[in-house]
Amino acid sequence: MRRPTWRGERGPRSLRGKLTLANVLLLALGVVVATCVSVMGMRLYLLDAVDRELMMSRDSIGETPLTFEQVDSLTALFALSERMAPDSHDGEDSDGDTLVQGSVFVAVDPGGQARTIGGLRPTDTQRALAAAVDDPAALAADTEPHTFEVRGNHYRVTAGQLADGTSVLLATSTESLSQVVVRAVKLDLAAGTLLLAMLAWLTMFSVRRRTQPLEDMVETSTAIAEGDLTRRVPSSREPTLEVEQLRLALNSMLHQVESAYRTREHSAAQLRRFVADASHELRTPLSAIRGYLQLYDKGMLRDPADRKRAWERVLAEADRMGRLVDELLTLARLDQQPELRFRNVDVSRLVREAAEDLRVQQPERPISVRADGSVLVHADESGLRQILGNLLANVRVHTPADVPVRLGVERDGDGAVRLCVADDGPGLDAQDAARVFDRFFRTGGGAGSGLGMAIVQGVVQAHGGEVGVRTAPGEGLAVTVTLPVRAAVPA
Repeated sequence: MRRPTWRGERGPRSLRGKLTLANVLLLALGVVVATCVSVMGMRLYLLDAVDRELMMSRDSIGETPLTFEQVDSLTALFALSERMAPDSHDGEDSDGDTLVQGSVFVAVDPGGQARTIGGLRPTDTQRALAAAVDDPAALAADTEPHTFEVRGNHYRVTAGQLADGTSVLLATSTESLSQVVVRAVKLDLAAGTLLLAMLAWLTMFSVRRRTQPLEDMVETSTAIAEGDLTRRVPSSREPTLEVEQLRLALNSMLHQVESAYRTREHSAAQLRRFVADASHELRTPLSAIRGYLQLYDKGMLRDPADRKRAWERVLAEADRMGRLVDELLTLARLDQQPELRFRNVDVSRLVREAAEDLRVQQPERPISVRADGSVLVHADESGLRQILGNLLANVRVHTPADVPVRLGVERDGDGAVRLCVADDGPGLDAQDAARVFDRFFRTGGGAGSGLGMAIVQGVVQAHGGEVGVRTAPGEGLAVTVTLPVRAAVPA
């Protein structure tokens, strides 16, 4: 079986690819939003911790009202300088400048110049910090530290005031904080990428399982398009409600399509056979009429008796053709399921009238009727008359004139009406009895068009009833018509 081409597609145009891409994009958006929120929260928390440490240091300076000279002469200043980790203890670069990677402590005179403390001259970083802060007094009065760029690095800076107006700048680098944030971002991105890869794989696997019924539907449709009308969509091992409903609906539709196709093929075969049989039946009377007309045209019918006999044969064949055409039209109307005119009909009366007609046509035939009282049925009266007429015509044509015939009508226990026409004629064998309702079937090639019993069956089926035969060689033929209980009307 040729597989559908879309099964192998994995790109974003396929349903599987679109669902996978949608899930991955949604998760990626979630990862990005979560990363941004967590990084911003962590940065604010770390920055707040740095600010609190700076404010504690500034408050410790403000609690001791000393002048710069007093601070410079006290050894406590060195302890404070050691606690604040002055950058002068961190070493010097090749140019003699101090490389600061932590906290910076510098005293600034009212003119904004960095001052020497304890014999240690200010480093380049301390001078750069003093130069970056334009107004140390305003910074000291502020309740929060501010960010300044010093030699390419960012510092959180606050200031404290000594008793003589000297400002002490306290700064902490935020580079380590930025490095922590960068590492957190990288970790989040790595974890998010891993989650995205896992989600893409799981989505592809899950969608493949969930869309398996859809792929089965495509295969089934392809097989049916190639002629296999018996194919149906199989049930999946883990069906979902919507897909299972779609599968059941599609299978029901396929069953209807198969039934319609089989019915159409059967109807087409019947039509071909019907046309062939009708052509064959009409060819015989047409040939006879043409032959007599050719004899007359060539002047070969000079005797008045011969002309009269030819004329009678032409009229007989024309009547035969007319009856055949009428019966064909009747069958055609029955095939089209015509709208019958239903009304209350006394079947007993129709049976008695049909028996009287047969007595007039064949006075010597023994006829018995069993139709006591009135048996009403909701049916098409002309259709019932046609049923009785065809059944009695079949008896009249195919049995000797002295063979008894019995007609009966009754209502059985379930309310259905049964109409029976039976004779004591030669009967039929099993093979002929099986074909008695076939169109143009005549027992032994006998008289008649072979459409009477087919019309009987068509009219009965139009009423929703059933017709059956009971026969055997030498035991006669009994035809029973049953009209359904839903069509019967109580008397």
